[in-house]
Order: sequence, then C-alpha cells, then structure tokens
Amino acid sequence: MASASMIDEAYQPSDNEPFMNERQRDYFRRKLLQWKDEILRKARETIATLQNENENHPDIADRASSESDRAIELRARDRQRKLISKIDAALARIEDGTYGYCEETGEPIALKRLDARPIATLSVEAQERHERREKVYRDD
Repeated sequence: MASASMIDEAYQPSDNEPFMNERQRDYFRRKLLQWKDEILRKARETIATLQNENENHPDIADRASSESDRAIELRARDRQRKLISKIDAALARIEDGTYGYCEETGEPIALKRLDARPIATLSVEAQERHERREKVYRDD
C-alpha cells in the first residue's frame, strides 16, 4: 500500500469506490493546494511586474493605456484573492468531513463536478435551482 507521501499522480476519482474515501480526499486536497499555489505564484508575478512598470510614460495615451492595464490586472487579482478564500474553505471542509456534499441537500456532489470545480458547494441540481431563483428575483 502506498503511503500518503507517495500519491499516485495518475489516479482519478471514480464512482466505483466509496464516496470521499481517503484517496479521493487526498486527490482533491492536492488539486486545491496546487490551484492555490498557482494563484499565489501569479500574484507574486503581478506584483513584480507592477513594481517594474512603475515608469512614468511621457505620452498621455501610453500612460492611460498603462493605467487601464494595471486596473484590469488588479481587478483580476482581487477575484483571485476571493477565490483563495473559497479554496481555503474547501480545504477546511475536507478536514471536517463535509467536502463533496451539497450544502443544500446533503447529497454527494458528482465527482465530475468536483473535478471541474473543486470549490463547488452545491450539486448541479441545487445550483440550477439557486440560479433560477436568482434570475426570477433579478428580472423583477
């Protein structure tokens, strides 16, 4: 039996095994941590880029373009920061045993959905109901 440090990189969670067994939890924990590390790496690159691009553009159009690019990049980083808190919440759910279960129904969330969106807290059906309710209230 492989130890926790020797995780099978080719492993894919399957419906043919117990839901959220140790192997699946390890898979999703690793996936979430890698995603978080990638976001943090890109954030460090953005900071370095913004610090290096601190030059003063003599041309007003160049300056405006640079400021616009900077604002777009900072908005993207803010979205990523919010995503990190969702990743951290998903990691906490793995630890407390609630990861992979729909917050609304308590039913397991499909493995394919979790693989595509590891921070998902609702099953596809519950998410669709939520979006329909949101659309009804938004259209008023």
